Amino acid sequence: MAASSLFAALDKDGDGKVSASELRGCMAAALGEEEAAAIVAAADADGDGLLDRDEFLRLAREADQEADEDGRWRCLRVAFAMYADATAVEGEGAGQHITPASLQRMLSRLGSQEPGLDECRAMICRFDLDGDGVLSFDEFRVMMHDGLM
Repeated sequence: MAASSLFAALDKDGDGKVSASELRGCMAAALGEEEAAAIVAAADADGDGLLDRDEFLRLAREADQEADEDGRWRCLRVAFAMYADATAVEGEGAGQHITPASLQRMLSRLGSQEPGLDECRAMICRFDLDGDGVLSFDEFRVMMHDGLM
């Protein structure tokens, strides 16, 4: 449903504004009075206690951006897990780091010309911010954000 159609559906009295009670009425299962009032208050740019069409559309865009960001994080976590060292002993960092050996193994699986272990160490070294010889998720995120892998 497009944001403007959703706005029209929420605006039960047709006054061109969505009140907390209109929002709560349409989303009763998900929102209580306090939650609906907090959402309206946060998005109410003109302070009239209501969401006009522009305020509502701005709120909808922000919600879409948050959902996109959540999706990106999930994808990045999945990608990290593919490269992470699953051979470590459980409880000793299994799957928590990308090691030179796990990087080499994954690149080989992806059909790349298999790099040597020294090459993999060098790749990791570029983004190994704490100098421990492996990549944590945060270091992997920095690397992927820079678009270098």
